[in-house]
Amino acid sequence: MKLTRRRRVVVWVAGVLVAVLAAATGALAYAYPSVAATTCPRCYGLVPLRDGLYAERGLSEARRQEIVALYTEANARVAAFYGARASSPTILACDTTECYSRIGGGGERGVAVLNRAVMLSPRGLDAVIAAHEMSHVELHQRLDAGHVPQWFDEGLAVLVSGDERYLLPDTGGDRCRLTSQEALPETLDEWLRAASSDEQVYAKAACRVSRYVDASGGPQAILTLIDSLNHDAPFPAITP
Repeated sequence: MKLTRRRRVVVWVAGVLVAVLAAATGALAYAYPSVAATTCPRCYGLVPLRDGLYAERGLSEARRQEIVALYTEANARVAAFYGARASSPTILACDTTECYSRIGGGGERGVAVLNRAVMLSPRGLDAVIAAHEMSHVELHQRLDAGHVPQWFDEGLAVLVSGDERYLLPDTGGDRCRLTSQEALPETLDEWLRAASSDEQVYAKAACRVSRYVDASGGPQAILTLIDSLNHDAPFPAITP
């Protein structure tokens, strides 16, 4: 009789724990669908195209191959700049606005989620946009303890992705499209406000980062900077 009662207690406790876990999971999915979607892409109707790459269900084979191709190119751009990859973010690619809204996306082309995943909207299914978001993940994967201002993070992502909306073509000369002497946004909130009113803030940040890289010996300068920041060095004064 005691054994039966004990079993009933164990079953009851297990049931309560399961219910609490289910409620917590549901709350997370409701409040933060992007976090939930990157944790369980299949739960949001996305299917794997290859390791780490998911796209919405029902795409034609030709469209699936196009997404694989842009993913491959984006990876190559990040690896070419850094020399190797330290990160391997999960990529969620949506070909419709309904899909992107379902996984928690908004009006952006793409976004890095918790520095471990990337979500791409229909307007972001492009190697440049994908590489830009992957650059954010790569940088923060390498920054164990260091910190960079948001303008540097964004300008570096433009440079890594080779975004010619904000940089001149890479022909060996100065790539700046737009120079600026003003202070650039330091925090994410400041950056989002600035970018919402003037998208060319990306060009200003990219100009400053590209000139820093050129003056410091090329992409290796970024690896050196990351190492110094991880050893508690302050972020250097980078002049316009």
